[in-house]
Amino acid sequence: MQNLRVSLIQANLLWEKIEDNLRNFSQKISPLQGQTDLIILPEMFSTGFSMNPDRVAEPMDGKTMQWMAQQAREADAVVTGSFIATENGKYFNRLIWMQPDGTFYKYDKRHLFTLAKEHESYAAGTERLVVEWKGWKICPLICYDLRFPVWSRNDVGYDLLIYVASWPTPRINAWQNLLIGRAIENQTYTIGVNRVGEDENQYNYTGASSVVDYTGKVIYCAFDQEAVFTANLDMERMQKFRTKLDFLADQDKFHLV
Repeated sequence: MQNLRVSLIQANLLWEKIEDNLRNFSQKISPLQGQTDLIILPEMFSTGFSMNPDRVAEPMDGKTMQWMAQQAREADAVVTGSFIATENGKYFNRLIWMQPDGTFYKYDKRHLFTLAKEHESYAAGTERLVVEWKGWKICPLICYDLRFPVWSRNDVGYDLLIYVASWPTPRINAWQNLLIGRAIENQTYTIGVNRVGEDENQYNYTGASSVVDYTGKVIYCAFDQEAVFTANLDMERMQKFRTKLDFLADQDKFHLV
Protein backbone atom coordinates (compact mmCIF):
# COMPACT_ATOMS: atom_id res chain seq x y z
CA MET A 1 0.00 0.00 0.00
CA GLN A 2 1.35 3.39 -1.02
CA ASN A 3 1.82 6.21 1.47
CA LEU A 4 0.50 9.62 0.48
CA ARG A 5 2.50 12.84 0.70
CA VAL A 6 0.13 15.71 1.45
CA SER A 7 1.18 19.37 1.57
CA LEU A 8 -0.82 22.02 3.47
CA ILE A 9 -0.39 25.68 2.54
CA GLN A 10 -1.55 28.13 5.21
CA ALA A 11 -1.42 31.66 3.84
CA ASN A 12 -2.59 35.21 4.33
CA LEU A 13 -5.14 36.09 1.65
CA LEU A 14 -5.31 39.53 0.08
CA TRP A 15 -8.87 40.76 -0.20
CA GLU A 16 -10.34 40.13 -3.66
CA LYS A 17 -6.90 40.39 -5.29
CA ILE A 18 -6.85 37.30 -7.44
CA GLU A 19 -3.55 37.86 -9.25
CA ASP A 20 -1.67 38.71 -6.04
CA ASN A 21 -2.99 35.64 -4.22
CA LEU A 22 -2.18 33.32 -7.11
CA ARG A 23 1.33 34.77 -7.27
CA ASN A 24 1.81 34.15 -3.54
CA PHE A 25 0.67 30.54 -3.83
CA SER A 26 2.84 29.97 -6.90
CA GLN A 27 5.90 30.91 -4.84
CA LYS A 28 4.88 28.49 -2.10
CA ILE A 29 4.08 25.63 -4.47
CA SER A 30 7.29 25.90 -6.53
CA PRO A 31 9.57 24.16 -3.97
CA LEU A 32 7.06 21.29 -3.74
CA GLN A 33 7.50 20.24 -7.35
CA GLY A 34 8.12 16.49 -7.44
CA GLN A 35 8.10 16.34 -3.63
CA THR A 36 4.41 15.74 -2.89
CA ASP A 37 1.28 14.01 -4.17
CA LEU A 38 -1.39 16.46 -3.04
CA ILE A 39 -1.36 20.22 -2.35
CA ILE A 40 -4.21 21.71 -0.31
CA LEU A 41 -5.11 25.42 -0.33
CA PRO A 42 -7.65 27.26 1.88
CA GLU A 43 -11.27 28.16 1.13
CA MET A 44 -11.70 30.92 -1.48
CA PHE A 45 -7.91 30.98 -1.76
CA SER A 46 -7.83 33.50 -4.60
CA THR A 47 -10.05 36.17 -3.01
CA GLY A 48 -10.66 35.62 0.69
CA PHE A 49 -14.14 34.83 2.03
CA SER A 50 -15.98 37.41 -0.06
CA MET A 51 -19.74 37.85 -0.32
CA ASN A 52 -19.25 39.91 -3.48
CA PRO A 53 -19.33 37.26 -6.22
CA ASP A 54 -20.57 39.79 -8.74
CA ARG A 55 -17.13 41.46 -8.48
CA VAL A 56 -14.78 38.48 -8.36
CA ALA A 57 -16.51 35.31 -9.60
CA GLU A 58 -14.75 33.51 -12.44
CA PRO A 59 -15.98 31.14 -15.15
CA MET A 60 -14.79 27.56 -15.27
CA ASP A 61 -12.27 28.43 -17.96
CA GLY A 62 -11.02 31.54 -16.16
CA LYS A 63 -7.72 32.61 -14.64
CA THR A 64 -7.88 30.57 -11.43
CA MET A 65 -8.79 27.33 -13.22
CA GLN A 66 -5.98 27.84 -15.72
CA TRP A 67 -3.58 28.58 -12.87
CA MET A 68 -4.60 25.42 -10.98
CA ALA A 69 -4.04 23.31 -14.07
CA GLN A 70 -0.58 24.82 -14.57
CA GLN A 71 0.42 24.34 -10.93
CA ALA A 72 -0.78 20.72 -10.85
CA ARG A 73 1.10 19.94 -14.05
CA GLU A 74 4.34 21.56 -12.92
CA ALA A 75 4.20 20.06 -9.41
CA ASP A 76 3.09 16.66 -10.75
CA ALA A 77 0.55 16.63 -7.92
CA VAL A 78 -3.13 17.28 -7.33
CA VAL A 79 -3.93 20.86 -6.33
CA THR A 80 -7.17 21.43 -4.44
CA GLY A 81 -8.93 24.36 -2.78
CA SER A 82 -12.09 26.41 -3.32
CA PHE A 83 -12.68 29.56 -5.34
CA ILE A 84 -15.67 31.70 -6.36
CA ALA A 85 -17.09 30.22 -9.54
CA THR A 86 -19.92 31.30 -11.81
CA GLU A 87 -21.80 28.82 -13.97
CA ASN A 88 -25.24 28.83 -15.56
CA GLY A 89 -26.09 32.18 -14.02
CA LYS A 90 -25.30 31.09 -10.44
CA TYR A 91 -22.40 31.60 -8.05
CA PHE A 92 -20.72 28.77 -6.15
CA ASN A 93 -18.15 28.35 -3.40
CA ARG A 94 -16.56 25.58 -5.43
CA LEU A 95 -13.74 23.22 -4.54
CA ILE A 96 -11.69 22.01 -7.48
CA TRP A 97 -9.69 18.79 -7.47
CA MET A 98 -7.18 19.49 -10.24
CA GLN A 99 -5.02 16.58 -11.41
CA PRO A 100 -1.64 16.85 -13.16
CA ASP A 101 -3.08 15.80 -16.53
CA GLY A 102 -5.60 18.67 -16.45
CA THR A 103 -8.66 16.59 -15.59
CA PHE A 104 -10.59 17.85 -12.59
CA TYR A 105 -13.54 17.21 -10.29
CA LYS A 106 -15.65 19.75 -8.45
CA TYR A 107 -17.55 20.00 -5.17
CA ASP A 108 -19.92 22.83 -4.34
CA LYS A 109 -20.14 23.71 -0.64
CA ARG A 110 -23.21 22.05 0.83
CA HIS A 111 -23.52 23.97 4.12
CA LEU A 112 -23.44 27.69 3.39
CA PHE A 113 -22.58 29.90 6.36
CA THR A 114 -25.87 31.64 7.03
CA LEU A 115 -24.38 33.88 9.76
CA ALA A 116 -22.39 35.60 7.00
CA LYS A 117 -25.39 35.39 4.63
CA GLU A 118 -23.38 33.13 2.33
CA HIS A 119 -26.66 31.47 1.30
CA GLU A 120 -27.86 34.78 -0.15
CA SER A 121 -24.91 34.97 -2.56
CA TYR A 122 -24.13 31.36 -3.42
CA ALA A 123 -26.01 28.24 -4.50
CA ALA A 124 -25.58 25.20 -2.26
CA GLY A 125 -24.18 21.91 -3.49
CA THR A 126 -26.17 18.69 -3.31
CA GLU A 127 -23.59 15.91 -3.69
CA ARG A 128 -20.39 14.92 -1.94
CA LEU A 129 -17.23 14.27 -3.88
CA VAL A 130 -15.11 11.18 -3.25
CA VAL A 131 -12.07 10.84 -5.51
CA GLU A 132 -9.36 8.22 -5.88
CA TRP A 133 -5.71 9.26 -6.02
CA LYS A 134 -2.59 7.14 -5.63
CA GLY A 135 -4.68 4.28 -4.24
CA TRP A 136 -6.44 6.49 -1.67
CA LYS A 137 -10.14 7.37 -1.52
CA ILE A 138 -10.43 11.02 -0.50
CA CYS A 139 -13.40 13.16 0.53
CA PRO A 140 -12.78 16.94 0.28
CA LEU A 141 -15.26 19.32 1.98
CA ILE A 142 -15.45 23.04 2.77
CA CYS A 143 -15.30 24.90 6.09
CA TYR A 144 -18.82 25.00 7.65
CA ASP A 145 -19.36 21.40 6.47
CA LEU A 146 -17.14 20.46 9.41
CA ARG A 147 -19.98 21.16 11.85
CA PHE A 148 -22.27 18.57 10.26
CA PRO A 149 -21.07 15.03 10.97
CA VAL A 150 -23.74 13.27 8.89
CA TRP A 151 -22.41 14.94 5.72
CA SER A 152 -18.87 13.91 6.66
CA ARG A 153 -19.61 10.33 7.75
CA ASN A 154 -17.41 7.58 6.38
CA ASP A 155 -20.09 5.42 4.80
CA VAL A 156 -18.16 4.99 1.56
CA GLY A 157 -14.82 3.73 2.87
CA TYR A 158 -12.71 6.83 2.27
CA ASP A 159 -9.15 7.04 3.63
CA LEU A 160 -8.67 10.81 3.95
CA LEU A 161 -11.09 13.57 4.91
CA ILE A 162 -10.18 17.17 3.99
CA TYR A 163 -11.65 20.53 4.97
CA VAL A 164 -10.52 23.76 3.31
CA ALA A 165 -11.57 26.77 5.34
CA SER A 166 -11.75 30.43 6.27
CA TRP A 167 -12.41 29.77 9.96
CA PRO A 168 -12.03 32.87 12.19
CA THR A 169 -10.07 33.08 15.42
CA PRO A 170 -12.99 33.43 17.90
CA ARG A 171 -14.20 29.91 17.01
CA ILE A 172 -10.82 28.26 16.50
CA ASN A 173 -11.33 25.97 19.50
CA ALA A 174 -14.34 24.47 17.74
CA TRP A 175 -12.27 24.02 14.55
CA GLN A 176 -9.55 22.10 16.37
CA ASN A 177 -11.88 19.88 18.36
CA LEU A 178 -14.22 19.12 15.48
CA LEU A 179 -11.29 18.04 13.29
CA ILE A 180 -10.28 15.60 16.01
CA GLY A 181 -13.86 14.42 16.39
CA ARG A 182 -14.29 13.78 12.66
CA ALA A 183 -11.01 11.82 12.61
CA ILE A 184 -12.02 9.62 15.54
CA GLU A 185 -15.58 8.86 14.46
CA ASN A 186 -14.60 8.15 10.85
CA GLN A 187 -11.33 6.34 11.66
CA THR A 188 -9.52 8.31 9.01
CA TYR A 189 -6.74 10.81 8.50
CA THR A 190 -8.35 14.25 8.67
CA ILE A 191 -6.78 17.46 7.38
CA GLY A 192 -7.98 21.02 7.80
CA VAL A 193 -6.34 23.89 5.90
CA ASN A 194 -7.24 27.37 7.15
CA ARG A 195 -5.99 30.86 6.34
CA VAL A 196 -4.22 33.46 8.48
CA GLY A 197 -4.31 37.26 8.61
CA GLU A 198 -7.17 39.74 8.67
CA ASP A 199 -9.79 40.29 6.00
CA GLU A 200 -11.60 43.38 4.76
CA ASN A 201 -14.32 42.90 7.40
CA GLN A 202 -11.75 42.95 10.24
CA TYR A 203 -12.15 39.24 10.92
CA ASN A 204 -8.92 37.68 12.16
CA TYR A 205 -7.74 34.20 11.22
CA THR A 206 -5.22 32.31 13.31
CA GLY A 207 -4.85 29.32 11.01
CA ALA A 208 -4.50 26.15 13.09
CA SER A 209 -4.21 24.16 9.88
CA SER A 210 -3.92 20.59 11.11
CA VAL A 211 -3.16 16.99 10.28
CA VAL A 212 -4.97 14.54 12.55
CA ASP A 213 -4.50 10.78 12.32
CA TYR A 214 -7.18 8.09 12.44
CA THR A 215 -6.92 7.82 16.25
CA GLY A 216 -7.46 11.55 16.80
CA LYS A 217 -3.78 12.31 17.42
CA VAL A 218 -2.71 15.73 16.11
CA ILE A 219 0.38 15.26 13.95
CA TYR A 220 0.77 18.90 12.97
CA CYS A 221 -0.83 22.27 13.75
CA ALA A 222 0.40 25.76 12.79
CA PHE A 223 -0.75 29.05 14.35
CA ASP A 224 -0.56 32.71 13.30
CA GLN A 225 1.89 32.38 10.44
CA GLU A 226 2.11 31.46 6.81
CA ALA A 227 3.28 27.87 6.67
CA VAL A 228 3.89 25.00 4.28
CA PHE A 229 3.98 21.50 5.72
CA THR A 230 4.13 18.07 4.09
CA ALA A 231 2.81 15.03 5.95
CA ASN A 232 3.47 11.42 4.98
CA LEU A 233 0.25 9.47 5.53
CA ASP A 234 0.63 5.73 6.16
CA MET A 235 -2.15 3.62 4.65
CA GLU A 236 -0.93 0.29 6.03
CA ARG A 237 -0.91 1.49 9.64
CA MET A 238 -4.39 2.94 9.28
CA GLN A 239 -5.76 -0.25 7.77
CA LYS A 240 -4.27 -2.33 10.59
CA PHE A 241 -5.90 -0.03 13.13
CA ARG A 242 -9.26 -0.29 11.38
CA THR A 243 -9.01 -4.08 11.23
CA LYS A 244 -8.19 -4.35 14.93
CA LEU A 245 -10.91 -1.89 16.00
CA ASP A 246 -13.57 -2.11 13.31
CA PHE A 247 -15.94 0.52 14.67
CA LEU A 248 -17.10 1.57 11.21
CA ALA A 249 -18.80 -1.80 10.76
CA ASP A 250 -21.24 -0.89 13.53
CA GLN A 251 -22.32 2.51 12.25
CA ASP A 252 -26.01 3.22 11.71
CA LYS A 253 -27.38 2.77 8.19
CA PHE A 254 -29.54 5.60 6.88
CA HIS A 255 -29.92 7.89 3.88
CA LEU A 256 -30.15 11.66 3.64
CA VAL A 257 -33.38 12.98 2.14
